[in-house]
Amino acid sequence: MPTPKKSEPRVRIYCAGPLFNRAEQAEMAAIAEALEGAGFAAFLPQRDGLVFAEVEQTFLRGGYERQESVRLVQSAVFWLDAYEVIVGCRGLVLNLNGRVPDEGAVAEAAMAWMAGKALVFYKSDSRSLIQGLDNPLLAGLGGFVRVSTVPEIAYAFAQLFRARRPVPAPALPPAVRAAVERGRRLSRALAQRTSPGDVVSTIVSLARARG
Repeated sequence: MPTPKKSEPRVRIYCAGPLFNRAEQAEMAAIAEALEGAGFAAFLPQRDGLVFAEVEQTFLRGGYERQESVRLVQSAVFWLDAYEVIVGCRGLVLNLNGRVPDEGAVAEAAMAWMAGKALVFYKSDSRSLIQGLDNPLLAGLGGFVRVSTVPEIAYAFAQLFRARRPVPAPALPPAVRAAVERGRRLSRALAQRTSPGDVVSTIVSLARARG
């Protein structure tokens, strides 16, 4: 299986999919593990991002009202994901398993497609919307191609990156640029493994910033 050369920076892949129960989390972790085993780097939201309930509890313990806490955490999740999908990662794998595709993952796939990222769709679930097929507006983002086993995901990315040149960073509209910049700063704070209180302080500071 072709893999990135060790001398090159590892290509980072965003893992998008459902994360709301143990089975879903285990499957997403297996996808990230397979990518990393093949020489890629993976952004796995449940591991590398913000866990909504945990951050919300930190806000509540800090004296914030629940409504304000929810608003701030929702904003932070959006900023971080916008940055990771549009700038931080060169590709995105979309796990389509489930009765319907996860709505957040679908939004992330659309962002990645518009940003010119490499996309691989994975589905081992027989459920679908239209006569055995997924919604064409979604399937089209992946070129109407998908893989059905986890090991195929890394192989598909290796083939995509071998066949294409890196896409220049797109010119972002002001609102997108502002969200991405907030996400970049939040990503840096998380990479420093700061305390939950420091993460909350960063989120509040970003929410108050203009632009």
